[in-house]
This record gives sequence, C-alpha cells and structure tokens, in this order.
Amino acid sequence: MVETINTNNAPAAVGPYVQAKKFGNMLYTSGQLPLNPETGKMPEDVAEQAKQSLANVEAIVNEAGLTKADIVKATVFVKDLNDFGTVNEVYAAFFGENCPARSCVEVARLPLDAKVEIEVIAVSQ
Repeated sequence: MVETINTNNAPAAVGPYVQAKKFGNMLYTSGQLPLNPETGKMPEDVAEQAKQSLANVEAIVNEAGLTKADIVKATVFVKDLNDFGTVNEVYAAFFGENCPARSCVEVARLPLDAKVEIEVIAVSQ
C-alpha cells in the first residue's frame, strides 16, 4: 500500500504533487525548495537555502517515522554549480559521518527561482 506523507513542518507543495510517498519501508520525497514552512519565505543566501531545504527534507522524513540516518540517496539540484562548495559544506554538516549516496546537478532554473532543491530516498530498517 502506498501512503502519502504530509507535514506542516515543511512547506506545502507548490504544484500538483505531494511532499512524499511511502511504499513499504521506502520513502521518496519530492524536491524540497528552501521555503520556511512558517513564513513561506525563501532566504537569499545559497548556504541558508541549502540549510532550509535539508530542514524541510528532515521534517518530512521524521513525519514518516524515519530519521536522517535512514536516508540512503539524495539528489541536489543547484542553479549554479559554482555554489557546489558552499552547498557541500552545509550538506556535510547536516549529515555528518552518515552521508548517503548523492548526485548533484546544475539546472537552468528551479521553481520560485530557488538556488537549491533537494530530494531524498529513505529506507526504514
């Protein structure tokens, strides 16, 4: 059975999609923009955007009964690959020594003109 995961601790979807879907022990999140779920605002700074996107991912993962330690794969979309070093520092601080597999790709544009968007796959043990 597929379960839809939604939490008020992450921003609502800005289109026709849900925050995440859980199937068995697998959780797939939609890309998380760096929107503050309380204010709906997006920070300007790319480091702050990366932090907010990761916080939103964590809120969804937690809502599904998992933790960031259960994240096995992340995909990071950046508007400018020159920001890779900054995003990488934030990402490393967030995950610590339990980093998942990851892809990072530069894209021409992200929704709401964000600089970062992050999606993950998590697996419960």
